[in-house]
Amino acid sequence: MSQFSPVEIANWVAIYLAAGICCAIAMLLSVSVTAHGLWQDKVWQDARTIKGAALLLPKTWWRWQKLYLLSTPVTLGIVGSFAATMSWS
Repeated sequence: MSQFSPVEIANWVAIYLAAGICCAIAMLLSVSVTAHGLWQDKVWQDARTIKGAALLLPKTWWRWQKLYLLSTPVTLGIVGSFAATMSWS
C-alpha cells in the first residue's frame, strides 16, 4: 500500500472540508425552505384526521428530501472545481 504525501493528505482534507461545508449549507437552506413551505401551506390543518396525521411525517420528509437532493449537482460542481485548482505534486 502506497503512502500519501503531506500535500496529498492536505488536499484530501481540504476536499472533504469543502464537501462538508457545502452539505451543511444545503442542509440549512433545505430545512428552512421546507419549514417555510410547510408554514405557508398550513399542513398542520391536515393532521386533524388520523390519515392526515399519519401522512404528515412522510410528506414533510419527501419535501425536504427533494430540496436537499437538488443541491447535489451544485455541491459536486463546487467541490470538483475546487479540487481541479489544487496542485497534487
